Amino acid sequence: MTNPMSYEGKRVVVTGCYSGVGEALVKLLAELGADEIIGLDIKEPDGPVSRYIHCDMGDPDSVDAVAGEIDGPIHALFNNAGIAANFGAEAVMRVNVFGLVRLTKALLDKIPEGGAIINTASIAGMNWPAHQTEIMELLSIDDWDKQVAWAEENPEVVADGYMFSKECIQILTMWKAKDLWKKKIRLASACPAPIDTPLLPAFKETMSEQVIDWTADQATGEYVQPMEVANLLAYLGSNAATYISGTNVNIDGGFQGGIITGQVDMSAIM
Repeated sequence: MTNPMSYEGKRVVVTGCYSGVGEALVKLLAELGADEIIGLDIKEPDGPVSRYIHCDMGDPDSVDAVAGEIDGPIHALFNNAGIAANFGAEAVMRVNVFGLVRLTKALLDKIPEGGAIINTASIAGMNWPAHQTEIMELLSIDDWDKQVAWAEENPEVVADGYMFSKECIQILTMWKAKDLWKKKIRLASACPAPIDTPLLPAFKETMSEQVIDWTADQATGEYVQPMEVANLLAYLGSNAATYISGTNVNIDGGFQGGIITGQVDMSAIM
């Protein structure tokens, strides 16, 4: 029986491939036999990418130029790049949302039937129901400058950018999956709890060490490891997940389930 997790014969694009989850994912995809791994980042990775293209996901001109350099077919697009709130709200929205949307649209015609678009979201976006109307309004804007202007005009919703950006990605994943399914392209996201990556200190700085450590303690007591997230991303992008679309898959050690069922001790952060 053919291994449905195999990437043999497939060409993939991975954004944010330099470190953390992206670095782990590139290594895993190579082990799974990917024919070509195109890595996008602002730093050149050491991992086994077939081709590296410098890309600033927060710059629309950079995103457009990169998309023009990539030919088809692209069997899986992994929108993994992301930054923390210490870069400022506008930069976070540019990289985490606007750049992701722009690259996806630019590469969409190069993704064949059976292809997949997999986003790295976060459990930080679990409060999306509170902002669903605003998020769908923002995601309906098809102009970079107007997207940036919307974020500037709604600071009470965007806040520091990070949580709202991940709420946007969760909504995007659910909202756009139906139309993409008509093209036989799947769309899904992975939503990790705090990950033990080089970005962890930045999250402790912006969200507070207390909140980050509390989240891990209320789950398994440990941080998620990059390869654990990479395993989920690779699964979602593979033929093993051919009926999974429009779904935000938590990888949080049961944290959100504990929140919903009242099993998480909220006293430590109140």
